[in-house]
Amino acid sequence: MITDFTRDNAAQARLHDLVPGGAHTYARGADQYPENMAPVLVRGHGCRVTDCDGNEFVEYGMGLRSVTLGHGYRPVVDAVTAAIADGVNFSRPTLLELTAAETFLNLVPGADMVKFAKNGSDTTTAAVRLARAVTGRTAIAVCDQPFFSVDDWFIGTTAMSAGIPSPPTVRFAYGDLTALDAVLTGHDIACVVMEAATALHEPPPGYLAGVRALCDRHGALLIFDEMITGYRWSAGGAQQIYDITPDLSCWGKAMGNGFPVSALAGRRDYMELGGLRTDAERVFLLSTTHGPETGSLAAFLAVAHAYTTTDPIGRMEAAGRCLRTGFEQITGELGIGDHLRIAGRPSCLIFQTLDPHGHPSQPYRTLFLQEMLRRGVLGQSFVTSAAHTDTDIDHTLEACRAAAAIYARALDQGSVDGLLNGRPVAPALRALAAPRRLENRAPATRPA
Repeated sequence: MITDFTRDNAAQARLHDLVPGGAHTYARGADQYPENMAPVLVRGHGCRVTDCDGNEFVEYGMGLRSVTLGHGYRPVVDAVTAAIADGVNFSRPTLLELTAAETFLNLVPGADMVKFAKNGSDTTTAAVRLARAVTGRTAIAVCDQPFFSVDDWFIGTTAMSAGIPSPPTVRFAYGDLTALDAVLTGHDIACVVMEAATALHEPPPGYLAGVRALCDRHGALLIFDEMITGYRWSAGGAQQIYDITPDLSCWGKAMGNGFPVSALAGRRDYMELGGLRTDAERVFLLSTTHGPETGSLAAFLAVAHAYTTTDPIGRMEAAGRCLRTGFEQITGELGIGDHLRIAGRPSCLIFQTLDPHGHPSQPYRTLFLQEMLRRGVLGQSFVTSAAHTDTDIDHTLEACRAAAAIYARALDQGSVDGLLNGRPVAPALRALAAPRRLENRAPATRPA
């Protein structure tokens, strides 16, 4: 049983003094974990990570789904080490950029050209910019899905929109062609931005083909966000699985097994507008100092090799199926399967925490997270990697059994009172720091 988070808490307090929110990604924030139980990590190997206090955890989520092959995966480490020994960043393209582009486009046959960058928001916003230039329109239709970009056109539609003017962005529901048709009919839409599928939502029969047809009919570009589906559904993304070719697609996360690399890919006639082989007015597509640095492109090539010579997706899915079977057996035995649930694609599982009335509950979610952390399992989901072994799944299920028993007690008594230490977790994107606001213990400004 893990009970000591002393050094973690000291490091987290210092992070709050120096970094707004105490983390560089809102989804990694301490407010996403039980109070005083947010590990600050120092190393990882495979799917195991170690915190400042020396506690070891089986990790899920794996770098917000960016690590599919495991932490410290040796072929990636070796490829990056060899590449950076010959230099990292140059004033001209490297042969590595050509090799990476050829490799990427071989994996994504529906795309003609690709441009690399460092994060998914940059590539998605570049796709939107390109669509606006192609169509001469401004408005954007985004699917009602969790996240697409840190930029104004998307964040302005969320609860965390302070400082952002109202964006020309319209939302539509996934799986509903009538809703999308109404949006496209009622607005001058430049592009439709969506994930082709999510952990919880497979496309209904004919849906994606219908989306493609609606975009064509209304003259809007279709943009697929492949940040999660790429290298988790398939190396060729959801577009390969469902046989639908978007006009543009945006990639990242697992491309580099945790190294920072993303990509914008798409049709040649559109992508060339950002190049030198066009007579049209040029589009400022993507131009980044660090987009072509050698380490991340070498990581991508090693990842691509792993996906073409081994079966990481098969291993992720096998681990997920085993976890799901065991989890449902545990909750079934306890009679709480309607309140503590596991859902999603086997390689992209989430757990759902419902209160005694069957409503999604942050306090009950926090209780489950708390009890899993105490038993050496870290994660806001059950998203697996190819590094999750049978031993890791067994460890996780042992933790689930104990955590579920305490969850059942909370259901029986009608609340988490006396079982939960501290305040519940809160949504990452919310208007106010409350209900997890912290007192400011640092000086307001630096001395003059």
